[in-house]
Amino acid sequence: MNGTHGTHGAAVRGTPDGGDSPLLRPLTARSIVLSTLLGHHPPALPARALVRVGELFGIAEGTVRVALSRMVAAGDLAQRADGSYALTERLLARQARQDDSRAPRTRDWRGEWEVAVVTAERRAAADRGALRRAMAVLRLAELREGTWLRPANLVRDRPAVVTEQCTLFTGAPEGDPAALAAALWDLDGWAERARALVAAADAAEEADDPARRFTVAAAALRHLLADPLLPADLLPDDWPGAALRARYTAFEADLRAVLRRRAAL
Repeated sequence: MNGTHGTHGAAVRGTPDGGDSPLLRPLTARSIVLSTLLGHHPPALPARALVRVGELFGIAEGTVRVALSRMVAAGDLAQRADGSYALTERLLARQARQDDSRAPRTRDWRGEWEVAVVTAERRAAADRGALRRAMAVLRLAELREGTWLRPANLVRDRPAVVTEQCTLFTGAPEGDPAALAAALWDLDGWAERARALVAAADAAEEADDPARRFTVAAAALRHLLADPLLPADLLPDDWPGAALRARYTAFEADLRAVLRRRAAL
């Protein structure tokens, strides 16, 4: 459930309305387990509940259990003494990013932008890659090589990789900030796909198709990770971010009910 950011935008073009849409990834046993746990709080469930979620997609119990074993071996899951499976630390960080994308911590925006300029010398390729990943998590966009910025409306901690490689300051552009935001992020593209996902979620709910709802919800959560979370003043009219979050919240509540029912079987 990943996203991208930056000058080229965060959207993938298309309409996720058909079962063979390239925007909706086919769900394997592994992705079903992972999506279920990433969307569950706390992120731990007994094997029988995960098996029964797999049954919604016609995946055999043995296939789900093999996936669980492989995910434990790969370090994605930890098997607890009571037989339940839980996300490991790396995936807990991913869940935290997803939670922030669904309920971002914001503050009043007064026109300032946060800016990070790379000032460290002789950086290794691994350090450059780590910085780029950190900037994506922080939702900063790259104006030019080594210069990252965004409106100063989010509340979050900066990891050491950022403070070690960059000089940080705040400022305000002299030109139109909305035009700058539109140049840094593909806002129209993000909105287009978000509206398509909202429509797909509504269609799956109307058809009472839980497997389809699960698939659309996984795509919605990936897309929310790519939301630049800009102040309202910088967004196009009728921005669909809140609508997409509402659809995912409704799905998550229904998934919890399904898990409770299936765990009791």
